[in-house]
Amino acid sequence: MKFYSTQNPSKLVSMEEALLRSMPADRGLYMPATIPTPGAAFFDKISDGSLADIAYEISKLLFSSEISADKLKALVDHAFPFDTPVVALDRGKTHVLELFHGPSQAFKDVGARYMAAMMGYFLEQSNREVHILVATSGDTGGAVAMGFLGVPGIKVTILYPSGRVSDLQEKQLTTLGQNITALEVDGSFDDCQAMVKAAFADEELNQAYNLASANSINIFRLIPQGFYYVRAYGQVKKCGKPVVFSTPSGNFGNLSAGVLAQRMGLPVNHFVAATNKNRVVPTYLQSGNYEPHASIETISNAMDVGNPSNFVRLTHLFGDNYDSLKEKVSGYWFDDEQTKAAMQEVYQQYGYIMCPHTAIGYLGWQSYQQANSDKCGILLSTAHPAKFKDLVDDILETNVEIPAALASLMNREKHSIQIPAHFDALKEYLMPATV
Repeated sequence: MKFYSTQNPSKLVSMEEALLRSMPADRGLYMPATIPTPGAAFFDKISDGSLADIAYEISKLLFSSEISADKLKALVDHAFPFDTPVVALDRGKTHVLELFHGPSQAFKDVGARYMAAMMGYFLEQSNREVHILVATSGDTGGAVAMGFLGVPGIKVTILYPSGRVSDLQEKQLTTLGQNITALEVDGSFDDCQAMVKAAFADEELNQAYNLASANSINIFRLIPQGFYYVRAYGQVKKCGKPVVFSTPSGNFGNLSAGVLAQRMGLPVNHFVAATNKNRVVPTYLQSGNYEPHASIETISNAMDVGNPSNFVRLTHLFGDNYDSLKEKVSGYWFDDEQTKAAMQEVYQQYGYIMCPHTAIGYLGWQSYQQANSDKCGILLSTAHPAKFKDLVDDILETNVEIPAALASLMNREKHSIQIPAHFDALKEYLMPATV
């Protein structure tokens, strides 16, 4: 499979270059040159499989010319020892896709572990080393840290906004050691993201390192996220109704992954883009005006993104046509009080505990359902509620049990390097290692 930059569709690069380089020199985003459409029968068949089964079949379809089938099977089996189950809340209309059964208890385990497996394969073949730079608003960093921990040939530096991630999220970033380093940035996620993008555009840094990204700017974070849309469809298709996905959205990689799966032929009827007060995309869908702004701090911190990188990919998938995008994607936004109320409603009505991000997905589906009652809704639950234990306990007046994978981090000592929110500070940290 070949890939091109959204800034220059005529120039194609290999799978290996798109994976390991992450971002084109022209500062566009890589997209697949062709999107295979194997037909409805293909998706009906594979959607009955586990996450690993689905990952293998789609990976074979996409990448068999670069990696043998046997090797692909071994890679995906290693990446996905867990599944992504769907839980029904009511009589077949509202379903929760639980994406928190991986090691970091967040949906980004799927993309990070697949990327780590693929990068490890190519680095072993070429005897190269890669330095991964990643910005996180919460869950990406933990998934990347755990997914790439100890992988030979890979060093990881994670930038995160100081005071804007939960305690457990921070523990996941700052306590693992080995090949993982955490930079605590005195700024917002947008600042962290801008610093990482500037690093990829800096000639001196790129001469010193083979830089790569594990953020959703890397197309190999998005491709595997499409696998769980297929898995979810397989679990609800027996309902016999058109399927709608409500995706809590921050940087819009997760929603773009769903649309990519739809482009391959997955029968998705509609998408809901659900955000917090960082409502740039819902506003765009209502008005046609795209106006990024500084991020606003909310209780759904992993979605506090005022200038989402993957908006370019999302519009590109619809031919940069506003009407086409609006036909298939609806946008809604909700504030903290609405989020808290939704968490309480679901807990009281169904006994189900949601993190604030999942609650926004629920609200998005509820809003869309008001005029579309004949649809089957799947809202994406992006993180285990224990990752926001203090907040969830306070809102629901309960005591969320902390999974063993998270509890083991609680008593570990935090190690981070504090830097200001300026690219020069990041470059100063990185460059001494080269002199």
